[in-house]
Amino acid sequence: MLIKWKNEITERLGVSYPIIQAPMLGVTSPEMVAAASSAGCLGSLALGDLTAEQCLAAIRQTKVLTSKPFAVNFFAHTIPPVTDQLVSKYNTVRSFVQDLARKHNLQVEIPDMDELQLHDYHEQVAVILQEKCPVVSFTFGNLDDSTISLFKHNETILIGTCTSLDEALALESAGIDIICIQAIEAGGHRGSFLDDPLPLFGGLSLLSQVRKHVRVPVIYAGGIYNANSLRAAHTLGAHGFQIGSMLLASQESILKPFEKERLQQLKSRDVVLTNSFTGRYARGIRNLFSKEAEESENILPYPYQNKLTAPLRLASKASQNPDLVSIWVGQSPYSFSTASTADILRNLIREVESQDV
Repeated sequence: MLIKWKNEITERLGVSYPIIQAPMLGVTSPEMVAAASSAGCLGSLALGDLTAEQCLAAIRQTKVLTSKPFAVNFFAHTIPPVTDQLVSKYNTVRSFVQDLARKHNLQVEIPDMDELQLHDYHEQVAVILQEKCPVVSFTFGNLDDSTISLFKHNETILIGTCTSLDEALALESAGIDIICIQAIEAGGHRGSFLDDPLPLFGGLSLLSQVRKHVRVPVIYAGGIYNANSLRAAHTLGAHGFQIGSMLLASQESILKPFEKERLQQLKSRDVVLTNSFTGRYARGIRNLFSKEAEESENILPYPYQNKLTAPLRLASKASQNPDLVSIWVGQSPYSFSTASTADILRNLIREVESQDV
């Protein structure tokens, strides 16, 4: 089956191929974004929950490296209110993390709850608008009406993330331009924001449902690691394809060498969904921390768990300890290429084209 690369996605995003480099906080670098853009794909700069100042620096650094369009991605999350129960739980989990750090000879300073620096996405929005970023993607929720209006006034293309049909319909109803369907196979944090418990729909089933019920273009993310997996998504109606795990060990990935080495040893049974590191479910490598946190139920809601475990993860990276860091990866382990992001994406494109008949 012949794949025609040119479609509504390429036209709207200003790229040659409807392939999106996934925004992976802690993995994506400005160099990765520029490399993806140089391959004719859409690079995505992961801003996550960075401060406005950090967002500004990252956007400007990326602009120095490429003149081509790229997306910026942030977390559209809400912050749970502080209650006595939450404070008590925070102190319990704090003690758990501190004890674990001591057992591994790690020096960590974990702030008291009232010392946490928390912010919502509106601070980031102001910077993104100031920098006139042409494409904005978001996850963990939907944007409020006023923010959507600001982006629309700026002629920004908006890409929202769904993990269920209800979420896709909510995004379309809000006026979001493109929907990224995040399959259960996808690595990293789940973008769920409506359904509870956590939506566990298989990717191809979810893609079929969403394509049947929404009219806006859709991007498929989850389990794409070769031409055949991309073609499967294309056959079921995906207009675009988001690539993440394929790039984890690339030259531009900011994962540490010991983390990239851990990926090369990966078995399918090692990959799980866990909310132990950040309080939001994410697919990655099960290790000592996730096991002990889950068994002891020492897990807070996002962003409190994320902020609390951040010092431990940083210290573990510095000491090259894979047991206490979060390494996110999708459900399809394979040989992770150490080539450049541009070469990995170009090779995927050539592989797809070689199968055209």
